[in-house]
Amino acid sequence: MSLDTGAAASAVDGARREAELGFAERFGGEPAGVWAAPGRVNVIGEHTDYNDGFVLPMAIDRACYAAAAPRADRVLRVYAAQLDQEVELSLDALVGPGSAADTRQATDPDMSPLAEPAVSGWAGYPVGVAWILQQAGFPVSGADVFLTSTVPVGSGLSSSAALECATALALAGVSGFELSTAELARHTQRAENIYAGVPCGPLDQMSSAFGQDGSVLFIDTRTGDVRPQPFDLAAEDALLLVIDTRVSHAHGENGYADRRSACERSAEFLGVRALRDIPLSELPEAFAKVSVGLGETFARRVRHVVTEDARVEQFVEILHQEPVSLPRLGHRMMQSHASLRDDYEVSAPELDLAVSTAVAAGAHGARMTGGGFGGSAIALVDRDQLDAVRTAVLEAFAEHGYTEPQFFPAVASAGARRIA
Repeated sequence: MSLDTGAAASAVDGARREAELGFAERFGGEPAGVWAAPGRVNVIGEHTDYNDGFVLPMAIDRACYAAAAPRADRVLRVYAAQLDQEVELSLDALVGPGSAADTRQATDPDMSPLAEPAVSGWAGYPVGVAWILQQAGFPVSGADVFLTSTVPVGSGLSSSAALECATALALAGVSGFELSTAELARHTQRAENIYAGVPCGPLDQMSSAFGQDGSVLFIDTRTGDVRPQPFDLAAEDALLLVIDTRVSHAHGENGYADRRSACERSAEFLGVRALRDIPLSELPEAFAKVSVGLGETFARRVRHVVTEDARVEQFVEILHQEPVSLPRLGHRMMQSHASLRDDYEVSAPELDLAVSTAVAAGAHGARMTGGGFGGSAIALVDRDQLDAVRTAVLEAFAEHGYTEPQFFPAVASAGARRIA
């Protein structure tokens, strides 16, 4: 297995060509353009985004590619190559009087889901993007869209956000309007919340939209402030290794929604807008109060969010120190994983095994990344320890009878953009 990060540019060219050829074969003719939107790795700051907190993601060199062309009618056709499935519908059906789309508006603050979306499953993501853009007043035209992706589905690397952002840019491109980066992130999150019915925070879409080569993004999810931070692991002769456990998860299931509901109830009980407003110094008092009033499970959810926000800020401080201490970064990652495992209870046996084995084999630190309940772990690894870490994890998974994991380096990459 090669982990050569220099292959990123050629991989983009190959995926672009695949999208162009796939479009021609499926729809006939050439696309008007190709747009790409990356998946993401969240380096630290998990389940803090819907608590108005801090996150530290980076866009990666795995992306969704959308080749698209306008149609003269008001029909939207979207084909997903990895699924070999197509959805086709009239855009007018999404906005007609009395339709389900009229029951919610894009400006609704709670962004609760539609009762009866026109489509569901994977198709709800691209169709939801078309719906939300129309709701926001953009002149979306009919289009043929061919989607292909190199982001593993169910890996905790935001394949759905990549699909949404690529679709939004493609529809904007063929319809003749522009989306600012902030609009792209905001409207695609609304599409996932309202139309697809997934109660995610803004982390995934902001990561895909705002990504930058060679940087992680320090994001304040309350204000929307995005501050790129240096993350040149190559200069330290290290890399961030993704360990995809290949255990599928679905954020639309009850686990994610239950955690979010617990946070919201706890914030209301504590009399604050969001858990982000509980200072670390006041955590003992808040923990005790919530334990008595709502129960210890709620209190542990609060403790994770408050301490995770602090870990993000500490991680950023370490990044700006000279020299950067990889062991200190790794320690914060380990603290994060323990909190997600024990207080937030969103890890999985495969994730715990990947993390503990990677560290025992020489990684500076490791943690689960993404919403949890499966997906991927990341490990901060010196290049000369890479083979040892990979071999140890493979052997541990085989000993436990788990599916063989997959590995690749997370390369900090550019955000959503037109590539052809």
